[in-house]
Amino acid sequence: MIKLLIGVVIVAFVVVVGFLIIDPDLTQFNSQTSLTEISTTEGSRYTIEGQVHKAGTYVLSDAVTMADLIEAAGGTTANADDLAYFSTAELSANSTYYIAGKYDESDICATTEIEKVNINEDTAEQLMSVSGITTSIATSIVSYRNENGLYNTIEDVLNVYGIGNATYHKIRNYVILHT
Repeated sequence: MIKLLIGVVIVAFVVVVGFLIIDPDLTQFNSQTSLTEISTTEGSRYTIEGQVHKAGTYVLSDAVTMADLIEAAGGTTANADDLAYFSTAELSANSTYYIAGKYDESDICATTEIEKVNINEDTAEQLMSVSGITTSIATSIVSYRNENGLYNTIEDVLNVYGIGNATYHKIRNYVILHT
């Protein structure tokens, strides 16, 4: 029994060393291996996801705009929906931003654009055409817009009463900010 246990430990050690030789950058429990992180000694952290060439977390100087963050991420992909973001929007440090696509990623041919609603212009009834936007959420989106002004980023809908992370992730591909 002890010989078997020692054998298992030796085999496990050899396997781990083999993996480290194959990929020396392998880090334990890294669940976001596709993300890029660039860091400097000064600035704040901004994360970008979605239709950019290098999704990840970037440390940039203060007063960062969406255009600055997109540039740091290598630009947008051909599928990026430029109606879903304002390039001049000023971003908050330590936040994550999403660039939505024009086409559904599960559509291999990508010939039909995703039908979207404009959270800065559409009525509550029009907003309800999106799965995940109920009557109360649509009313809250319009009320928030009337009280606080236009939405500058898609992430601003997280400030709306009734919208949490689950609803945000469900609707973020189906909303735009301008026409």
